Amino acid sequence: MTAKLIAEARKIVIKIGSNTLAGNNGRISGSFLESLAGQVTELFRRNKQIVVVSSGAQVAGLSALDKWERKKDIHYRQALCAVGQVELMAAWQRAFAPYGLHIGQILLTQDDFGDDFRSLNMRNTIFTLVDEGIIPIINENDTVGVEEIKIGDNDTLAAQSAILWSADLVILFSDVNGLYTKNPKIHSDAEFITEVKDIASARTSVSIDGVNNFGTGGIATKLDAAQLCVSYAIPVILANGGFPRALAALAEGTLQGTAFLV
Repeated sequence: MTAKLIAEARKIVIKIGSNTLAGNNGRISGSFLESLAGQVTELFRRNKQIVVVSSGAQVAGLSALDKWERKKDIHYRQALCAVGQVELMAAWQRAFAPYGLHIGQILLTQDDFGDDFRSLNMRNTIFTLVDEGIIPIINENDTVGVEEIKIGDNDTLAAQSAILWSADLVILFSDVNGLYTKNPKIHSDAEFITEVKDIASARTSVSIDGVNNFGTGGIATKLDAAQLCVSYAIPVILANGGFPRALAALAEGTLQGTAFLV
């Protein structure tokens, strides 16, 4: 099903979580970005339009300024993200440069989606970048984000961006293989779910516990994002971004994920 969804989609939003971006040392993995950029380019050359929603500003900031790792004050966190956004975009730029593709950065808050004038400008910017063959890299603007205007997690940001852009498909890459009946990191008897046609029913049969180390969301945010997308007739794939060449493997049907269907 995942291969079929990718084959039929022209406009695809790909969300990359912090755990997927980070190597074993908790720092940005340049080799991962380079590999993903190559896979995105393969889809791009098959006339797919791609928007990337990328976590990792804080992780990238720590890669540059590990002396702030233990500081929890909000001002340090926001300053770390300010440094990290530069590092993250530079890493993405290096990853796409060998393929002759340019990237464009878009930083958003919840307020942007709630304002009709801003939303229209955001939509126009995304369309213009994509139409000109540039890969938009979207992230939350954590440097100014406070609770009142924060989106909170990039699963939701990916869903909102997909709706704004009228995407055909959203791919959520995380550090889990997909949806299970229980957390597979804790429960050995967890059963994998390949397709979900009724998210409300899935919620009643899935035991949700635990979140990851670097990201802000667990499986609950992914279910929320999937439900939001499906309500706008946009299917969603949840898969493990750490699998070798995960995007290409999904497109080829050699990697299994969970498909949330319309």
